[in-house]
Amino acid sequence: MPDKRTDDQSAPARPVSAAKRTRDERDNFDTQGDDYHSELPPHTIDNLAASLPESLSVPIEVTFGPRRSVVAADRPSFVAGNGIETTRIVSAPSTHTVEISTPAPTRAAGASFAIESLSRADAASSVRRDRIRTENSSAPESASMLTSDRLLAVNRKTRKAPQGVWPEFVYALTLHLVNLGDSAKVRAYKEMDERIRRQFDGGTRFVPILTRKGGVGKTTVTTLLGMALADARDDRIIAIDANPDRGTLSERVSKQTRSTVRDVVTKAASIGNFTDFSTLVSRDETRLDILASDTDPLLSEAFDENDYNVVADLAARYYSIALTDCGTGIVHSVMRATLQRADSIVIVSGGSVDEARLASETLTWLEANGYGELVRNAIVAINTATQGTNLVRLEEIEAHFRSRVREIVRIPYDPQLAAGSVVSYKDLKPITRLAARTLAELVVEGLPADRNL
Repeated sequence: MPDKRTDDQSAPARPVSAAKRTRDERDNFDTQGDDYHSELPPHTIDNLAASLPESLSVPIEVTFGPRRSVVAADRPSFVAGNGIETTRIVSAPSTHTVEISTPAPTRAAGASFAIESLSRADAASSVRRDRIRTENSSAPESASMLTSDRLLAVNRKTRKAPQGVWPEFVYALTLHLVNLGDSAKVRAYKEMDERIRRQFDGGTRFVPILTRKGGVGKTTVTTLLGMALADARDDRIIAIDANPDRGTLSERVSKQTRSTVRDVVTKAASIGNFTDFSTLVSRDETRLDILASDTDPLLSEAFDENDYNVVADLAARYYSIALTDCGTGIVHSVMRATLQRADSIVIVSGGSVDEARLASETLTWLEANGYGELVRNAIVAINTATQGTNLVRLEEIEAHFRSRVREIVRIPYDPQLAAGSVVSYKDLKPITRLAARTLAELVVEGLPADRNL
């Protein structure tokens, strides 16, 4: 009988299955102590260990092929009668169930840091996803939320060309490869635009422009303020000439209609939409709408508190901000209706002694008649184009008003304003436009953002 062991040694080597390698490695570990034999390099073992959890218990069922003979580990061999050493043969079961429990491996510093970073990132992503789901479910976004700044990725194709002398020069010289961004002056201009564009909730904001003395530039200040607001904002701005003594506000823009506040009062019942109302106003290049006062002195006396309320109610339907160019006096009935609706006021003062004194007396009258809150939130516009300005110290006038109101703005001399004719906003001096924008920014800052709060 040929020797079986000799046949096994001479037979070609058969591929070893993964299950057998696992069992052999376990046997070697049990019999040889703590020596761990692996075909993997050390760094691979560390990486694999670092990716394992603290403990692992996985049931594995392995199916073997034909039955084979194995030596029972707990049974000794014996010698048969013919002198040939024989081993006791046992049948291997068809399946094995092995439970592998791995101790917590010693992780490398880099692997530990990477795993902790991934855990934190997964947690942040989960929180972000939950927050987005909550926001979407509780308060659906409106179409206005889909802005270009939110949706467009900032890159060479979508980033806007810079503004400013030096940034534009570099941008053109490098064939649009280097974009330094806007200059400091342009950035300041855009930031002011954003402040002027502040949105409101709860209805139209009314801002009267008034003083006790005529001829100090109320109509000029109303025109500049309205143009600055309309030029920067995206909503509708209207300036109402409520002067019962024949105002001239409509003469500061190109007239597109001969309608006046009297026509609005007469046709109020038939005005059903903005298209109907827009036929009664004149619009300039900045999109400022102006509603003229009565041109007939006999009719102008009839424009009273009730008429103003009709006009103001219609304006409140279609406009976000309504400016009111008040008359020379402050005791007529129209002034009472104007102040009752006012959210903020602009007091106009000239640069002479008597003009400054009368403007201050206007503040005193308002405080005495229950409008102290309006006075504290008021803005004083000092028109430096009036006579006598060069003979007084404007700093002292400003110091006086600063103790009583919120802000003071100087309106510089401009030939276009001094002419008293149609005003072209883009043709004003830069310093005049800056003063108008500053006044608009301060007015918007003092208006309540939400009346419901």
